[in-house]
Amino acid sequence: MTNVDDFINSLKKKNIRFFTGVPDSVLKQLSFILDKKKSNEHVVATNEGSAISLGIGYYLATKKMPCVYLQNSGLGNAINPLISIAHKKVYSIPMLLIIGWRGAPKSNDEPQHMIKGKITRSLLKLLNIKFIILSNKKDLKKLEKLITFGLQNKAPVACLIRKNTFINSKIETSEKIKKNTREIFIEDFLKTIPKNSKIVSTTGYTSRELFQIRKQNKIKNGKDFYMVGGMGHASMVSLGISSKFKGQVFCLDGDGSLLMHMGSLRTIGNFKSKNFKHILLNNNMHESVGGQVTHAKNINFNKLVKSLGYKNYFKVNDEFNYVKAINKLIKSSGPSLLEIKINPGTIKNLIRPKNFLKIKEEFIK
Repeated sequence: MTNVDDFINSLKKKNIRFFTGVPDSVLKQLSFILDKKKSNEHVVATNEGSAISLGIGYYLATKKMPCVYLQNSGLGNAINPLISIAHKKVYSIPMLLIIGWRGAPKSNDEPQHMIKGKITRSLLKLLNIKFIILSNKKDLKKLEKLITFGLQNKAPVACLIRKNTFINSKIETSEKIKKNTREIFIEDFLKTIPKNSKIVSTTGYTSRELFQIRKQNKIKNGKDFYMVGGMGHASMVSLGISSKFKGQVFCLDGDGSLLMHMGSLRTIGNFKSKNFKHILLNNNMHESVGGQVTHAKNINFNKLVKSLGYKNYFKVNDEFNYVKAINKLIKSSGPSLLEIKINPGTIKNLIRPKNFLKIKEEFIK
């Protein structure tokens, strides 16, 4: 284990002052420290490729090494700018990647994490990125040598962090909120939608709550496809289904997910599927990985989606109007977006979908 403050101090010794990335629960201790930094020293990016590119820009302006943090599942988003811009044989841009190593060998994790965890080191080797595994305080010396290597060779380097590696950072928690409005909405939603509906739910708490609420309440309206991975892609999976399915298709999305690949909104608007119904559960945070701010709070999604081709926009802040808003969405001709402002909070002892092949087969029947 490593004290996150000692980790930050090692980076300071090597003059690393700028941080950007996409939050990960494995790195939430680090995120808590970074969230206290000035806006020009820490930027939460919408996706990992954008974070890499932001780091590249920082280096071009300062000649100083940036630090980019991400979970290993985000390496897919990061590969393009890493290879086509930052690679030593292209522009040779030094940067330090801090990678949350979900599904590390000998760990107990979800199937999708175990697959990526198994190949993470091989991916870094294929990318020609030198890396270390940080396990304890002694490894901080290795980290400092690695950073020196990256600076001298003008190349990206990486540090893999297993779950529970960082310790002793006091994480401040906000006041507990009594009502989990996402839970209330999902239950109303399942009871209101047509029986012949398809639902695609985004990663994190949304899919897990949908799975649990349906199971506990034995609600049979609609069939679910849970995006246990592929953050930011729920809307395009939904659009693909809507193009060939005659019933209504509902995409349960989150603000962090929607922002990650926001260009998808234009594809949806241009495609004009009448049965496509987009639901944005907006709590202005990456809640399932530590509560980092997404900056979605003040976005005018009405003007945004309509300018991109959506036909309708609805919004509701009050749980007493959920059913009314859902019925408006159902009756509308899509593509339509319903924005629900929700509070942080989730169901206690939240379970996870497990048998993915069975879920798929049930969904496509």
